[in-house]
Amino acid sequence: MTITGVITAILIGIVVGVLGRLALPGRQPIGFLITILVGIVSAFIGTAIARAIGIPTATNGIDWLELLVQVVVAAIGVALVAALMGRRRTGAMGTRRRGGMLR
Repeated sequence: MTITGVITAILIGIVVGVLGRLALPGRQPIGFLITILVGIVSAFIGTAIARAIGIPTATNGIDWLELLVQVVVAAIGVALVAALMGRRRTGAMGTRRRGGMLR
């Protein structure tokens, strides 16, 4: 992969991550950087899935079906990461932890 391909993948990953996050209802307890990282990973995974199911990924324009697959994968990824981050921030009894002490 060339440097142009890597930069393009990062930019598409940012867009895919933000679209995936917007597709989910409610608030997600994750930061913007995590959303971008999930989007970048989702862009690669979404492209692999699109190729595996026969969606053409090398066209002369925007690959709308591939982008749709990437956004769906990003929404799933953001939901999983948000669930893990939310679970990590709550204590065993469902109360929020602050400074290592339960209140």
